[in-house]
Amino acid sequence: MPNRIAEFLHAHLRGDRAIWVVAILLVLTSLVSVYSASATLAWKQGGNSVGILFRHATFLMVGLGVMWALHRMRFAWFSRLSQLGIHIALALLALTVLVGSEINDARRWMDIGGFRFQPSDIAKVALVAFVARMLDKNRLVLHDFNKGVKPIVAYIALTCALILPADFSTAAMLAVVCFLMMVIAGVTWKPLAITAGLGAGSGLIVVALSAVAPGLFPRMGTWIARATGFLGGTGGSDSSQIDYALQAIHQGGLLPHGPGSGLSRNAMPVAYADMIYAFIIEEWGALLGGLGLVLLYLILFSRAIRIGTRCPRHFGGLLSIGLGLMLTLQALVNMGVAVRLLPMTGQPLPLVSMGGTSIIFTCAAIGMILSVSRSLTDPDAAAPLEPTGNHHARPLEPSTH
Repeated sequence: MPNRIAEFLHAHLRGDRAIWVVAILLVLTSLVSVYSASATLAWKQGGNSVGILFRHATFLMVGLGVMWALHRMRFAWFSRLSQLGIHIALALLALTVLVGSEINDARRWMDIGGFRFQPSDIAKVALVAFVARMLDKNRLVLHDFNKGVKPIVAYIALTCALILPADFSTAAMLAVVCFLMMVIAGVTWKPLAITAGLGAGSGLIVVALSAVAPGLFPRMGTWIARATGFLGGTGGSDSSQIDYALQAIHQGGLLPHGPGSGLSRNAMPVAYADMIYAFIIEEWGALLGGLGLVLLYLILFSRAIRIGTRCPRHFGGLLSIGLGLMLTLQALVNMGVAVRLLPMTGQPLPLVSMGGTSIIFTCAAIGMILSVSRSLTDPDAAAPLEPTGNHHARPLEPSTH
């Protein structure tokens, strides 16, 4: 029986085994922790805790299905699909700004057929894949801002601008990830300096516009309150959430207490979402729960880097590194907020926090990394969709600029 299981896994779960193990461990952590942390939410919904668990488990299973399906594809398809994906994402983001559902002064959600989702989750994966495609196609002119870099910056700026009014942290994180991808791809210092200058100038324009027309950025007051609270001032409910998180971490100590032992779920409004890292430490201790999760995300990142630097094609290398960087940075931001190293952001913990579209597109990103990892041992997985020049068929090399 063990041999049959091993043969089945070898036949159906291709790619980097370490990433598969990390993904399965994160899914199991999510199932146990969300079920334990959502007791208060279940009470508000009539005590149906099993229904919450079933819904969350369904999203995790759908996400794993998406991960499996994408990891079986040749990653060259993601280059083509990114063109469609980024334009769909931009259209959804624009619709969200205009007619999206407003919750807590933020229009982040779209309601279609009774299903609520965040288009920014789609945009994160689509933009990273599209930037990888454009950096690959323009690799011979990345020294020229107008010819090689300007078209890429335009898409990054438009995507981040549509996300910014409702979600500053996601827009900032995406901008940082894409900028680092440009550095890794070999963009020379002059275009990078122009890009950084445009980013800084755009930030100053946002601050000026918010002062002249506060209605353009209704969450500016929230951003200022969070920054003030982080620096020691009064941060309102956000400061209270972080205080509860710190108390939960203190109660957790070093060693595990076991599932169901956490009491912070009765005080923290989003123990199953934004603050789930603190809740996991409360139940599983700082060693197993806290450092264990950090280790899992660092393994994911290190494997994505290894895959990217060894991938035989430039696009695949950039795609793996970009997606790995995005997921790891998001995880570190979430954990940094819980331990008060960063101001409140609202970023979910990838593949752990409750959230349908976040889980599905996190799984999609991991599936794409796994697809690239197959190319290290399977030449067919690295084959282009159409014959191309040999200048694409070489591993990604660190920039020397």
